Amino acid sequence: MVQHVEQNLQLMTKRAVKAENSAAKLKQENALLQVQLKNYKTENETLRLGQSASLAAVKQNADLALQSLLTVITNSQSSIKQLVSGAESLQLVADLLKSIDRFSEVSEDGQ
Repeated sequence: MVQHVEQNLQLMTKRAVKAENSAAKLKQENALLQVQLKNYKTENETLRLGQSASLAAVKQNADLALQSLLTVITNSQSSIKQLVSGAESLQLVADLLKSIDRFSEVSEDGQ
């Protein structure tokens, strides 16, 4: 009977040692996973900051492009107005030249 109890005690001791080793391995794995989690969180935050910076750069570039476009529109409107004004002036000169031709024809017929 004592021998049987000793065998059970040895078996329980082996199980306890095995459980302790398993617990130690799980603690190490848990510590490793905690470090990985911390690294992933840091990486995630870095990516978020990078994304925010990228979005800010895109917004700044879009604002700059918009300002350039508005400047081009303003300048082109001014140029178009000048072209229309010049065309109107040319039309006036053409009309005057036609009138001069008519006066010349009338003067020649009158002589």
